[in-house]
Amino acid sequence: MGQSQFLPTSLTRRRFLQYSGGLAMSGSLLAACAGTGTTTPGTSTNNSVPSLTQWYHVYGEKGTHEAVLKYAKDYTKANVKVSWVPGVGDEYGSKVRAALLGSTPPDVFELPGPTVDQVKAGLIAPLDDIIDSVKSDFLPASLKPLTINGHVYAIKMINDPVFVYYRKSMFKKANITDTPKTLDEFISVAKKLSSGTVKGIYVGPDGGVDAFHQIAGWASGGDFISDDKKIIFNTDRVAAAYEKLHTLYTSGALLPDAPDFWWNSAPFKNGSVAMQWCGLWAMPEIKAALGDDFGIFPFPALDAQSKPATADGGWAEMVSAKGKNVDAAKAYVKALWIDNAAVQKDWNVAYGFHVPARVSISTETDKLKTAPASDAVDILNKYGHSMTPYWDSTMETALVEAVTNIIKKGAKGKAELDKAADKCNTELQKLV
Repeated sequence: MGQSQFLPTSLTRRRFLQYSGGLAMSGSLLAACAGTGTTTPGTSTNNSVPSLTQWYHVYGEKGTHEAVLKYAKDYTKANVKVSWVPGVGDEYGSKVRAALLGSTPPDVFELPGPTVDQVKAGLIAPLDDIIDSVKSDFLPASLKPLTINGHVYAIKMINDPVFVYYRKSMFKKANITDTPKTLDEFISVAKKLSSGTVKGIYVGPDGGVDAFHQIAGWASGGDFISDDKKIIFNTDRVAAAYEKLHTLYTSGALLPDAPDFWWNSAPFKNGSVAMQWCGLWAMPEIKAALGDDFGIFPFPALDAQSKPATADGGWAEMVSAKGKNVDAAKAYVKALWIDNAAVQKDWNVAYGFHVPARVSISTETDKLKTAPASDAVDILNKYGHSMTPYWDSTMETALVEAVTNIIKKGAKGKAELDKAADKCNTELQKLV
């Protein structure tokens, strides 16, 4: 993802908005996605083929700008003008949304995913015709945030799994022989690893609200909106998962704050904590700092009745339905993000560190074949989750407020989730 006021120059990443599609993470992480820079057009030139405009947000990783210009220049079936669009926070997303409503929208653009309103307004083109033949080669969690009413409206470009990093030497010193499999074990391990100035884990300055407010629900065996479009997160099991996180919050095992948020691995690298919640993007710099003295594991299951969880985040390519060359734009998206394995490997691991969205290509990517990178891919494939496009910012706010009250204030989980579910249901009725 791109650079922002939240990320120092030592950490540049492309992210997840969503993470699980659109609003899988909170606004603070969304703000970490957009970069600051200048719009730089690049063009291939052939007067006998259609012309296309393509927008990217400003990625922070060195070499990404040059890469997208090369992809465009190498494509011979259209003249592709690339715009490297600046902005911090959600400025890039706001610019795209405004352009889609105007008379000259970009033909091809990236976002974490489509919105229901965009589809209803006829602003984005369905891409079933270019993905259907390889649809089974994408994880269900990769397709979920891109699918509305059975139609796919975007092609995933990168997958960004998240998990817990741990120091092997600190586990050994504390006589911990295995990674935690349940939330109770997770809390116990975090407490055992807290010693002196070193805390057990860092999950952000908010006690894990931003990091875990969706993943904890999935790790309980629950979800947020059902396939038949009903609010379903206000259950006893989901509430129990959040209440476990209150226990962690009050355990004394958390590093309470750090100069950077949880997606920056600095507290883990500098030895402030034995564990940290972070993402695959940080693995190269962690390896450079710690060598082989680290491993990873997914967010633990609530108990034996459920499974661990991670979020399948990342960015996706979309096509404006009002563009002058919709078929040519679709063909370009297909050429890059469905057909061209070399481009997909290059984009995911040559500049930052991510997982190609096509499963078959992720298994062929050399840098992802050995542990712990291969463990990250395995975690994503087994335990990846994402949000439906029917989850919007109003629902996200309601959930975050409830989870904040549970984790930080010790409020009763089920009662808080019931209140949030009522708000979410009112909002959902506007979309279905």
